[in-house]
Amino acid sequence: MSEKALQALVRGGEIPHEKNGDRVSFRKVEIDAWASHRLMESSETDIETFHKKSSAKQHDLSDSHSIMPEMLHASGIIADLSCRTKPSTITAMVDLADKTGLLIHKEDLHKSIVDRENLGTTALRGGVALLHPQHHDPYTFDDSFIVFGRNLQRIPFGSPDGKTTDLFFMICCQDDSIHLHLLARLCMMCYHTRLLYELREAETTDEIRELILDAEAEVIKLRLEKKKKA
Repeated sequence: MSEKALQALVRGGEIPHEKNGDRVSFRKVEIDAWASHRLMESSETDIETFHKKSSAKQHDLSDSHSIMPEMLHASGIIADLSCRTKPSTITAMVDLADKTGLLIHKEDLHKSIVDRENLGTTALRGGVALLHPQHHDPYTFDDSFIVFGRNLQRIPFGSPDGKTTDLFFMICCQDDSIHLHLLARLCMMCYHTRLLYELREAETTDEIRELILDAEAEVIKLRLEKKKKA
């Protein structure tokens, strides 16, 4: 719904809201009930349109498509995390995800990340971790995205090789298919290119993003060449 349409509903008293001076606020429980009632009274065409718009956004998951440019934004990169523990790192990464503006339920994401880590670490050999929530819900995010954080020091994160971790990706996806595609793509980038080494040497967030995009382009090229040989 556009802001203009919402303002019209407020002026006409057609949507539950509260006013405090010029500020208009909405209580979630009241809006949920209002939206449900409004949807049930909608025409079949309106309902189909709403369902289409509210579903997870689609992305090209083909082998030859570079998906990182649309998943990793400059606002989702930080090069100087100062975390000392696993819990503080998770909190910092969720905060970073929140800064993208694509995260809807911050508390839910934090809980799901912790629940996933309790099942087993997302840390991999090489000092990198691929954090992700236990479940993938289209209502947690406005769209799928990735954030990256580089810690100033290596910390214990449960890596299977027993070593410490300083590079952290967080994968935030609306459904399983996108999540698995990104997870596989990132693993290839980490282990089939010099990305991990180069990320530690990068000086700026812009440089970090370019390194990640270049690493993806490299693995796509390698994969296509392998297919041609087969």
